[in-house]
Amino acid sequence: MSHSSTFVAGIDTGKAALDLAVTPGEGWLRVNNDAAGWQAAAEWLLKAGVDRVGIEASGGYERGVVAALREAGFKVILHQPLQVRLFARMRLQRAKNDRLDARVIAAFTALFETNRAAVDPALSALNEHLVFIDQLVQDIARLKTRLEHLHDTRLASLVAADIAALKARLRDERRRLERAVRADKALGRRLDLLLSVPGIGIPTALALLIAMPELGSISREQAAALIGLAPFDHDSGKHHGRRHIAGGRARPRQALYAAALPAAYRWNRQLMALYARLTAAGKPHKLALVACARKLVIFANTVLQRGQPWTP
Repeated sequence: MSHSSTFVAGIDTGKAALDLAVTPGEGWLRVNNDAAGWQAAAEWLLKAGVDRVGIEASGGYERGVVAALREAGFKVILHQPLQVRLFARMRLQRAKNDRLDARVIAAFTALFETNRAAVDPALSALNEHLVFIDQLVQDIARLKTRLEHLHDTRLASLVAADIAALKARLRDERRRLERAVRADKALGRRLDLLLSVPGIGIPTALALLIAMPELGSISREQAAALIGLAPFDHDSGKHHGRRHIAGGRARPRQALYAAALPAAYRWNRQLMALYARLTAAGKPHKLALVACARKLVIFANTVLQRGQPWTP
């Protein structure tokens, strides 16, 4: 990373409005977070001679302006809110408002020499569908917990009916998402490659395919780190702490972790051997399961990298 001599913009995203700031300089603009505002923002940024734009991920409120600016030819970098927050703290900046936040995002964006690849619009639509499916799974889990604490027969039957209805919807939505993926020949081929790995079923394959499009084009170490299953050092001087996993993409990691248990117990012979070896060496169950999940994402990365179905 190095400081940039070109004009860079930062955008602070709100539900109703966008605040734009340009660095170097004092340029600032507020527009509505709608199609007219996105157009006005693009025109203002073009006139300001902006090279690239940084914006925080804001729960989906940023999607429209990101798509509009990329379509207009701007290089847009999507930052994690934690990155920007820590950058502001590093600068000892305590004051906070929308205008200042936009300036912090602009200054942070100016540090980046390279630009991250834009997300495929087709995958963005599929990802929204995947998130909806994950939310259905969470809703079912919440209702099951509620059902366990109900003693009134009528109330329990209402919750049980809701669970059955959500399960039916979940099955239908998964089938719809799989059909949407297979409508694209390249994505369908990648899906079949993932399904060839013992232990990876449709829910896990869809999560990996849509939420981790980088799989197949990165190293095994990068794949494990990207999903949050790579062990990181925790050493200082003579102290050698336990290795631990951190960060990564939560949704595909959860899907992979859920798949690792049956894979290590029944479906994947290599994972069964790994799990048995680790537990026999005294490793706790959770640690052995994380190791199996890490192996599983490495297997997934390998079949996509080689373009060949799984072979033991």
